[in-house]
Amino acid sequence: MAAATLGLEAFLVFFATLVAVSLSDLPDGVVWAGGTALAVACVLAAGVVRRPGGLAIGWVLQVLVLATGFFVPAMFALGAVFVAMWAWLLSVGRRIDRDRAAWAAQEPPD
Repeated sequence: MAAATLGLEAFLVFFATLVAVSLSDLPDGVVWAGGTALAVACVLAAGVVRRPGGLAIGWVLQVLVLATGFFVPAMFALGAVFVAMWAWLLSVGRRIDRDRAAWAAQEPPD
């Protein structure tokens, strides 16, 4: 679930980059470089989210996406939605893992 969230966030960052090119006072090249780097980072993080430190990388990306609101103000709201979704999905994932472990412990050996 965390990987899917980061994958969707990559699309969000890409589309926000398109908006930022029109609205930002920064040079277009800087906006494209930053937006592309953040979108690619989201895709790469989706691939390593199950490895040690993967969730920490995901949290860092959540903060960075939220910070893009300084360039495109709507990203404060959209970033907050993704931060909330990220936190909720991590809590649900932990609960599912805990329930699976409890279920596996109750199952009699073959």
